[in-house]
Amino acid sequence: MHIAYLVSQYPASSHTFIRREIEALRARGVTIDTFSIREPSVAERGAAQDQAAFASTFYVLPVELRRLIGAHTQALWQRPLGYLRTLRLAVTHRVPGAKAFAWSLAHFAEAIVLAQELERREIQHVHNHFANSGANVGLLVTRFLGLPWSLTLHGISETDYPAGLLLGAKLRAADFAACVSHFGRAQAMRSVSPDHWAKFMIVRCALDLGALPVPKPERRARPRAVCVGRLSPEKGHLGLLEAFAAARKRGHEAELVLVGEGPDRERIERRIAELGLGSAVSLRGRLSEAETLAEIAAADFFVLASFMEGLPVVLMEAMALGLAVIAPRVAGVPELVEHGVHGLLFAPADWQELADCLCKLLAEPGLRARLSQGNRARVEAEFEITKAVAPLEQRFGQSRPQTRASSDRSDSDGEPRAYAAPRGA
Repeated sequence: MHIAYLVSQYPASSHTFIRREIEALRARGVTIDTFSIREPSVAERGAAQDQAAFASTFYVLPVELRRLIGAHTQALWQRPLGYLRTLRLAVTHRVPGAKAFAWSLAHFAEAIVLAQELERREIQHVHNHFANSGANVGLLVTRFLGLPWSLTLHGISETDYPAGLLLGAKLRAADFAACVSHFGRAQAMRSVSPDHWAKFMIVRCALDLGALPVPKPERRARPRAVCVGRLSPEKGHLGLLEAFAAARKRGHEAELVLVGEGPDRERIERRIAELGLGSAVSLRGRLSEAETLAEIAAADFFVLASFMEGLPVVLMEAMALGLAVIAPRVAGVPELVEHGVHGLLFAPADWQELADCLCKLLAEPGLRARLSQGNRARVEAEFEITKAVAPLEQRFGQSRPQTRASSDRSDSDGEPRAYAAPRGA
């Protein structure tokens, strides 16, 4: 089975778990080619592994006008009915509005360019990570070529608007959907009738434990907490700063390191100054995977303050590196962290409870040590990459391409099989 992995952007510094999954499947004998809608920035491909992934990935964009016209001319000439049906699917599988209509035409244009390359390589199955615009292209290209299609669901962003409005149609069209958490699978089940529930399987994002650095505890005057995440509103950094300031007011001297970059940086910097935390909080910005792991390994404990998550890989990394963790009871987090066993959990956006958690770990080194003891074993048990990809490998082995005739069949309403147009489109 020759598999295509399709992502909106590959590689990406925040999505190293996709690269690990691909590498692990290849090591088990699965033939995988990688495809991306757009190229990553230079900063996103700085690591040697990401450079190798970049060099071997086919990018749909940018595309030369001559190639774009040639691909569409060939597709319309060779499969006029399939071309028009795919165009119809593109303009109906969208949210309302003129801008969304324009994007749907762009997705169609990209799908036909991609189809030419998939056929050249004799791809037999397409798999998307994330139910986003890249998955729109994946849906279109597989309906056009008559290929089986699957996707991995990660978090709440895929059930929120706008992606959430289209999720049910994608799941009905998919051969199967891998869900990184039981919580995520439950949300997928809400989007479709019970007839489709058997498609959903749990496939954890996971770590290559052998690639992690060896923790090197540092002697310092005050404990250090580290938080890794994009500097954007949903990550709750402003609330974390409030809780951290409250802990310091209770007499707990500490350092807080924030790793990540994003649109909220200036707002976070202003709040650090307003709270008088300039000497205690450090913003490291975007770091490479190795640099990020080194920052985690050097900390005394890890803290996450997000409003929404899927199942945070960075939380697994912290636990595998032997750190106690603090995290919100949100989405799949409680499936990884048991309160009082691997770390401390708090109600999302309850900054008072988060401050209490910080105070406990800052005041009790023994508690930090106790909570960290079984954390690597917890990750090894379920979130080690060779174990995590086993169900995915098995499911790919069951995949069979459709015949060309089946890809051209329609339901009574004229839509491609397993597809239903979203309401309001």
